[in-house]
Amino acid sequence: MRTRTIANTDVEVSEVGFGVWTVAAGWWGQYSDEDAVSLLRQAYDRGVTFFDTADTYGNGRGETLMALAFPGSDRDEITIGAKFGYDWQTRDPRNAGQREAPHRFDLAFLEQSLEASLRRMGTDCIDFYQVHNPRMAHLMRDDIWTFLDRAKADGKVRSVGVALGPAIGWAEEGIYALEHLPIDGVQMIYNALELDPGRELIAAAEQHGKSLVVRVPHSSGMLEGRYTEDTVFSEHDHRRHRPRTWLVEGIRKIERLRFLEQENGCTLGQAALRYVLHSPAVVSALPNIYDRAQLAEFAAASDVPDITDRQAAIVEQLFEENYGLPRETAAAI
Repeated sequence: MRTRTIANTDVEVSEVGFGVWTVAAGWWGQYSDEDAVSLLRQAYDRGVTFFDTADTYGNGRGETLMALAFPGSDRDEITIGAKFGYDWQTRDPRNAGQREAPHRFDLAFLEQSLEASLRRMGTDCIDFYQVHNPRMAHLMRDDIWTFLDRAKADGKVRSVGVALGPAIGWAEEGIYALEHLPIDGVQMIYNALELDPGRELIAAAEQHGKSLVVRVPHSSGMLEGRYTEDTVFSEHDHRRHRPRTWLVEGIRKIERLRFLEQENGCTLGQAALRYVLHSPAVVSALPNIYDRAQLAEFAAASDVPDITDRQAAIVEQLFEENYGLPRETAAAI
């Protein structure tokens, strides 16, 4: 497994990381603690050392799973990304599930959140601590950055960043964070089917010497290359609620990307990971790993050839042409 380092820090991350929300939040099916811990440990055995979680994943479960999977001395062998900013503990249970909890950023709450996350994960330090899905007004609050500066000075946080979301977009917030805030990196959604605003954020990160972490590198599984028009998602899978056009037209699009697996001797899922890692500003990709076969495939992506500049240019051209879909079809997506 190749590694990269978050800019201007000594925080090293594996190129392929593990987004813990997959096994903790219930969006990709249900996992027992035993099954989740087993998958996390198997990831580590395959060279994955960067694990990204958040206090809101499963209402703290994503963090407690980390403590179960990597207790004691094992903690020193991994890099933990965590997130904060949601007041998920006091929200109305009727608004739980996949809806956003309210944000909260007063100093007392921030300090409490950090201590609670450290306690749940059984650690005294978070390697990459990120503001979770902030709006522009949140980014302009000086108290957040004062709090993070103090957390770094106290040795409780090694590097800081902003996780953009919840959905794709957030260009204004990302550019502002990269250009004006005392952060080390930004987490964003980016993949070979959804290039914007990722391309703009990559340019800004390269210009300002900051790092990027990519989540959803397979466009919610589409770029794994396994879906058919007959694919049916399970009851607890969030993709079940997407319109059928997402599935049908997505399948048509990825056929135009098959040249990557053919030319590089890899799977489409591996090529998708190498694509988002094409820029050196991207230090890690966080695929959704939900079984052993996927884990083996995605971890091995670090061993396959890099995407060439020519191949990357073809992907961008296909994106601009909407992958050759007819105009009326594209308008319906």
